[in-house]
Amino acid sequence: MKKPALPWPEKRFLSELRAVGDSSYHDKHPYHVLMNAGKLDRRQVQGWVANRFYYQSQIPIKDAAILSNCPERDIRRVWIQRIHDHDGLVNDIGGIEKWLGLGEAVGLSRAEMLSHIHLLPGVRYAVDAYVHFCRAQPWVIAMASSLTELFAPSLMSRRIAAFEKFYPWVKKDGLRYFRGRLTQAPRDSGFALRLVLERCRTRESQEAAVAALKFKCELLWAMLDTMYLAYVVNRKK
Repeated sequence: MKKPALPWPEKRFLSELRAVGDSSYHDKHPYHVLMNAGKLDRRQVQGWVANRFYYQSQIPIKDAAILSNCPERDIRRVWIQRIHDHDGLVNDIGGIEKWLGLGEAVGLSRAEMLSHIHLLPGVRYAVDAYVHFCRAQPWVIAMASSLTELFAPSLMSRRIAAFEKFYPWVKKDGLRYFRGRLTQAPRDSGFALRLVLERCRTRESQEAAVAALKFKCELLWAMLDTMYLAYVVNRKK
């Protein structure tokens, strides 16, 4: 009988996780490359904002699904902050409301955003698959999928700079969501990373965590593939 593989040392495990972002994070997708180079037109920017809003609207739902599987109160008390960040609290309107503000800043009405009238079927399918994944997987593995936030701050910084330089028609107040993520993403990813490194002690669980992160990267990439086809490829025809 073949012996199970030994767990990776923590340094190797961390390297495996970071390698996923280096190879697969969606900052390298052509849609983001065009956006950050100022080469998207108004409709292409609006299409991205409208479709990404469906993802934003489902983040609290996927985090609630993760919490429903987590039996540890101390971890739930930290993770629930993610729901507050997006749904908002009395003294903070939250990320969903800020994204609605981004929609208005690029010329979309609140009703358009909330109705998801511009939502592409491929984007809906990808986002729904992510929520299902987080509901079905063990809570630590589902949390590992959120480690895309390790790679988010640099993308957010480039995005803010690109919008300010190339898209002056976008009202500056619309960028509040991105500015908030510059501090929220490192906080959230730091906690998640420590938890995954601590709890995934077998090779099987470590490989499952890496696979979960890869799945999330592929999902974000698939969303942009759908938008690229609809707003760039078919736009040229």
